[in-house]
Amino acid sequence: MNVTDRIALDPFGADIPAEIARLRELGPIVPVELPGGIPAWAPTRYDTLKQLILDPRVSKDPRLHWRLWAEVGDRPAWHWILGWVGVVNMLSTYGEDHARLRRLVAPSFTHRRTEAMRPRVTAITEELLDALDASPDGTADLRAAYAHALPMRMICDLVGVPEELRDAFARLIAALMDTSDPSPERAAAVQQQLGTVLPALIAHKRKLPGDDLTTELIRVRDEDGDRLSDDELLHMMLLIVGAGFETTVNLIGNAVVALLRDPAQLAAVRAGTIGWDAVVDETLRVHPSIASLPLRFAVTDLTVDGVTVPAGDAIVTTYAAAGLDPERYGPDVAAFDAARGADDHLAFGIGVHRCVGAPLARVEALTALPALFDRFPDLRLAVDPGELRQVSSFVVYGWREIPVLLRG
Repeated sequence: MNVTDRIALDPFGADIPAEIARLRELGPIVPVELPGGIPAWAPTRYDTLKQLILDPRVSKDPRLHWRLWAEVGDRPAWHWILGWVGVVNMLSTYGEDHARLRRLVAPSFTHRRTEAMRPRVTAITEELLDALDASPDGTADLRAAYAHALPMRMICDLVGVPEELRDAFARLIAALMDTSDPSPERAAAVQQQLGTVLPALIAHKRKLPGDDLTTELIRVRDEDGDRLSDDELLHMMLLIVGAGFETTVNLIGNAVVALLRDPAQLAAVRAGTIGWDAVVDETLRVHPSIASLPLRFAVTDLTVDGVTVPAGDAIVTTYAAAGLDPERYGPDVAAFDAARGADDHLAFGIGVHRCVGAPLARVEALTALPALFDRFPDLRLAVDPGELRQVSSFVVYGWREIPVLLRG
């Protein structure tokens, strides 16, 4: 198709699979338009996205490689993207800068560190289940009371976010993820939150240091400042908190909904015929917590499946499209089938761009899901599945609420 005929992505993400199917019919990589009119390219196939993620000629740094970066400030309708590419962390750096920042946080998410956190995950899970069990009418919003609460408490403990700042962080991350309103006023409000919440955390940890990741990164900044700038310190905390809980919220919530929609499959999982690991992988394939992540940039002209992406153009990282590629997963690609064996999904990224927090997300999900169904074997949705509402975002793939009946 002609590059001038860009397809506008739905900022509400109302029907992500249908949108992906329409784009795929147009080719392996399609010119699209993000909210506010930002031009970009959207890969529609698994192999195409994998190739681009691994290609060193694809950058995450808009300052170096986005042809339109200098125009963002003069285009108020584009200001919403600053919460994604206007920060300086692993999501918006390239080459050695990316590797340097990754080296600073990776030790906090090693297998050994993650396993050491497992007892805490279990303890919080049991607390939350007890609270659900005490529901006087046997109903709950499972997203708020369980899927959100567990990873939020875990990442705040790891990072050292004090109780008085946790709600502010949750509101900030929710505002960033909501792409339904790209207005300059809303973008300014988000920037105001960024400029308030992040410095408040740093100030708190300077005054009351602890055994947490924020304190460690402050120490690195103060003792070896050439390794971490002031902006990098602030924005790394944003990334760690945001990626550390929002994605797991939707992983847990999406898995619960998928299983409640398919009682036979849930029975097979509870009987041990299908493992919980397979449930997590299939959830990440069919309903990845992050559907499309803005933005990456072509360092040079790229030929992608016969299509030329000019140097300086933006590219959306389309995890949902990769997971729903029939060439990779077969004609029944849209069906949730935990027996499929989809452990090759790209939802956590790949290579040097694989999410460092993926092991913790898996521990949380693999603790929360079986514990939930063991405690409430008759759990069911309190509404028709068609009434569930997608989060207002083309970035996030998840539900605003998950109303359930806890008992039969």
